[in-house]
Amino acid sequence: MLNKVLIANRGEIALRVLRACKELGISTVAVHSTADNAAMHVRLADESVCIGPPPARDSYLNIPQILAACEISGADAVHPGYGFLSENARFAEICEAHNVTFIGPTAEHIRQMGDKIEAKRTAERLGIPVVPGSPGAVTDDSEALRIARDIGFPVLIKAASGGGGRGMKVAETERDLSMALATARAEAGAAFGDDSVYIEKYLATPRHIEIQVFGDGAGNAIHLGERDCSLQRRHQKVWEEARSPALDDAQRQRIGEICANAMAQMKYRGAGTIEFLYENGEFYFIEMNTRLQVEHPVTEAITGLDLVHEQIRVASGQGLSRTQSEITFSGHAIECRINAEDPRTFVPSPGTISYYHAPGGLGVRVDSGVYQGYAIPPFYDSLIGKLIVHGRTRQECMMRLRRALDEIIVDGVKTTLPLFQDLIENPDIQAGNYDIHWLEHYLKERASL
Repeated sequence: MLNKVLIANRGEIALRVLRACKELGISTVAVHSTADNAAMHVRLADESVCIGPPPARDSYLNIPQILAACEISGADAVHPGYGFLSENARFAEICEAHNVTFIGPTAEHIRQMGDKIEAKRTAERLGIPVVPGSPGAVTDDSEALRIARDIGFPVLIKAASGGGGRGMKVAETERDLSMALATARAEAGAAFGDDSVYIEKYLATPRHIEIQVFGDGAGNAIHLGERDCSLQRRHQKVWEEARSPALDDAQRQRIGEICANAMAQMKYRGAGTIEFLYENGEFYFIEMNTRLQVEHPVTEAITGLDLVHEQIRVASGQGLSRTQSEITFSGHAIECRINAEDPRTFVPSPGTISYYHAPGGLGVRVDSGVYQGYAIPPFYDSLIGKLIVHGRTRQECMMRLRRALDEIIVDGVKTTLPLFQDLIENPDIQAGNYDIHWLEHYLKERASL
């Protein structure tokens, strides 16, 4: 087992990793910017090292500073959390070159699956179903038009690098294609330093289904079922469920086995998530995230498996703790991402939390690094916590979520809690009847009232 883990992240995920390390008897090192001096994970870690000023490029993305913190503290491993450097292949290589274990996949796999065009080619080779589209980046408008006609309009133009909806445009007709390509290339170049784009068939009413996988790096891999992440705003997930209300047992077993077999063939190491669009009973691969996901707690709730423990175990060379036959699924879980934002305009709302009360009771979990008197800095992502509930059935889970939303109090800043209180009373949400466009339509209608 590892001796000392440096947590190269902040916020709730840094605290989540810290807690797992403490349970395993592993010493922890928190790195932080000057804006995060009073963060909860900094207070609770065995050691802390300031790595720079507030801008992420000067602190949480500063690889030399993080490696220096490893040397100063004697950390023999780094957990990158999610975001920041978690999918940076160069960072993984540098860690390993300095005899620091990177708790994640190999640099080769991060690089391979981080490029969406190469990831799609890899998925096809491994037998994972993919969305019809261009075999690689489209280089000119005439080629793009030929491919789009073959696929059939509407089509989706997507950045080859990056995500989060940037560099993504829909062309409804041939007349829209040239402008959509130009706009997508400009956004991709500005956001990722790479203006390469590719084309996929645009699916009208799909759900977003993802499969959690784990591999030991030696050819053994398992899946931990699916999560439904269809409730999204601007391609950012808002509400996640496990398991999906849209799938039956045969469908989830089939796609889970396909994903686990693919990871075994790759000799993939650690946690990963394979994401699909799902429509009319068919799955279409869109990307793979080679890291822990924000929504991993819903998988933990229905499997009873601690995913961070498992990451550390695999990184230590101890292999997977369970075989596929030992994975069982129990009940239903939902996660709501609580952001410090205006619930109607979604404008960020940094500031000091004047009063905070977390909900409790059977089946309720809160992952958050905030506390009463904590000042939310304006420099980072607005996520301040995740509310996770679990029940024997989806109906029981919704009952607990309603209660938990009534109990939680975050005063002093605006949050998205009122949005979830509205959503849980909506008949479509109660019935599990929604797709990836549902929330955008709902918010548009609400804004017009």
